[in-house]
Amino acid sequence: MEDKSKKPLQAVALHYDRHPESTPKVVATGHGDLAQQIIAAAEAAGVDIVQDPDLLEILGRVPAGEDIPPELFEAVAEILAFIYRINGRYACEE
Repeated sequence: MEDKSKKPLQAVALHYDRHPESTPKVVATGHGDLAQQIIAAAEAAGVDIVQDPDLLEILGRVPAGEDIPPELFEAVAEILAFIYRINGRYACEE
């Protein structure tokens, strides 16, 4: 019997250019099978995947192709900084 209380898999993909005027953009969102395809494509491309249910809830409401809202800049910046630190791509002193 299927567990209906479990939320379906959800994914949001962001793209960010490191230009000063650039802001992260939602490039894909999906649930279920589409979310699995987004995750598989990210893994195949070597893209870092972060699991943050609260941020996912908010970013999942942003239409694909749109910049993330300014009120989410800080949260996304923290995630990007974390990824850069763990990958050794960005030296960040705390």
